[in-house]
Amino acid sequence: MKKIFSIVLTFLTIFHVLIPTRQMYALEPPKETELYAKSAVLMDGDSGRVLYAKNGEEAMANASTTKILTCILTLENCDLNSEVTVSSYAASQPKVRLGMREGQQFRLKDLLYGLMLESFNDCAVAIAEHIAGDTRGFAVMMNNKAKEIGCKDSYFITPNGLDATDENGFHHTTATDLALIMRYCISQSPVAEEFLTVTRAASHSFTDLQGKKSYHCNNHNAFLQMMEGALSGKTGFTGNAGYCYIGALKRGDRTYIVALLACGWPNNKTYKWADTKKLMNYGIENFIKKRLADYPIDERYLQPMKTEGGQGDTIGGDVFMPVEVLDGEGTEELLVKNGEEITISYDVVGHLAAPVEQGAVVGRIRYQLGDEVLKECRVVAAKNIEKIDFAWCLLRVRELLWL
Repeated sequence: MKKIFSIVLTFLTIFHVLIPTRQMYALEPPKETELYAKSAVLMDGDSGRVLYAKNGEEAMANASTTKILTCILTLENCDLNSEVTVSSYAASQPKVRLGMREGQQFRLKDLLYGLMLESFNDCAVAIAEHIAGDTRGFAVMMNNKAKEIGCKDSYFITPNGLDATDENGFHHTTATDLALIMRYCISQSPVAEEFLTVTRAASHSFTDLQGKKSYHCNNHNAFLQMMEGALSGKTGFTGNAGYCYIGALKRGDRTYIVALLACGWPNNKTYKWADTKKLMNYGIENFIKKRLADYPIDERYLQPMKTEGGQGDTIGGDVFMPVEVLDGEGTEELLVKNGEEITISYDVVGHLAAPVEQGAVVGRIRYQLGDEVLKECRVVAAKNIEKIDFAWCLLRVRELLWL
């Protein structure tokens, strides 16, 4: 019996280890003290919903993570085969740099790879000047794009993310804004695929247009090899900003974005990878995709509404207003934490009083996650119903007399 018991116990132990339940691996949200970054955000890359934040709205310097915005503006506004002539200002940029010289010419595409794989500061300035004439004009484009994307507290001065201050403030963003910019780059921009192609490239070799000098770039985004499904990312560092990172990952139908600001200073270069993996794993283990279409509206709230005093076909008969639902703005699908449930609330009037115009709002239907409204749809009158008046009554009486 002891031998049989020992075999059973061993089997159960192996089964328990090799086939864990989801609950065993479910992770609690990281405590703020468990993250190295002073500011961090985990975002649903599809809906833009913030799943976790630590000081996510705090304005902070963001170093070379700025270059994802420079890259997407380049892809959206330029022919990558166009020729770029290097200015003295571009050639004077500090390390890290390609080492270009004034008057040297390059293909724009090659400088874009230098920008994103090696984070070359001189490439950023040469690109900005090529697109907008100078870096000040390019900064206007950057800030306009950030507002278009939905950023709330970002201000860009340099195309490379080097620390800078002017009369309007300092070069900065927030972890939430940075995550929104990455979301735009990987999925919402019309050139998202081109962005992914550039930022996922392992290496790139090229020469200047004169063919006098050869260059080779290697991708320094180590996260691409750290986790299955890694999509894109960009590192950054300045003495003021510290180590920064913005990265994206896709698992099945779920997309996650992690933004980290001030994630350590030398000699703590690897802190950003630890924080990124911790937040990504928290998202992967705890959130599932939900679609609002899987939550049907209760038809009881969409029945024709009795309309008091409305003109109908006969005197004294009840009049009913048909209604329809207008699809509202909001997300159609999102990541929801295990155990959370999407609910639908109804605020629809019970009856109406004539006159009622077609399109008049008679109710609202809200999809909610707790107190957060995900989407709101309007319930509207589907036709006009006039109020009973003397002329209508006279017409009905004449119809009865003619019968």
